[in-house]
Amino acid sequence: MTLWIDADACPRPVRDIVVRAARRRQIELILVANSPQVLPPGPGVRQVTVSSGADVADQYIIDHAVPGDLVITADIPLAAGLVDRKITAINPRGEIYSKANMGERLAVRNLMDELRGAGLAGRSGPAPYSDRDKQAFANALDRLLATR
Repeated sequence: MTLWIDADACPRPVRDIVVRAARRRQIELILVANSPQVLPPGPGVRQVTVSSGADVADQYIIDHAVPGDLVITADIPLAAGLVDRKITAINPRGEIYSKANMGERLAVRNLMDELRGAGLAGRSGPAPYSDRDKQAFANALDRLLATR
């Protein structure tokens, strides 16, 4: 199993939790981003820096992750592609993506994108990352890793 992080917009606390979990369990961790990431020193963690461009990091993850891997991403289209390939994906707030929730998530994402494009909705982005989010993510990650 390999852990993957869609690292460009990943909150630092999530990255730190995943790095510690990967090292504790001796699981390979790969951070994929358009720009170099600052990584804590130590074994088992590497980064892949892809060229700039829309969805380049996402496509790299889709092309290289395999069933049995675990991907951390907040990107709904990336998560949909992973779920279609039977690859487990979780967001930084601890929500596990699945066939059951992917259709609704894609529909809401696409609707909001259209509303923003038409000037009918603001571009506020996600709520600030909280301690509750951090704990929910850590708990979900522990549960997923315990089943592997």
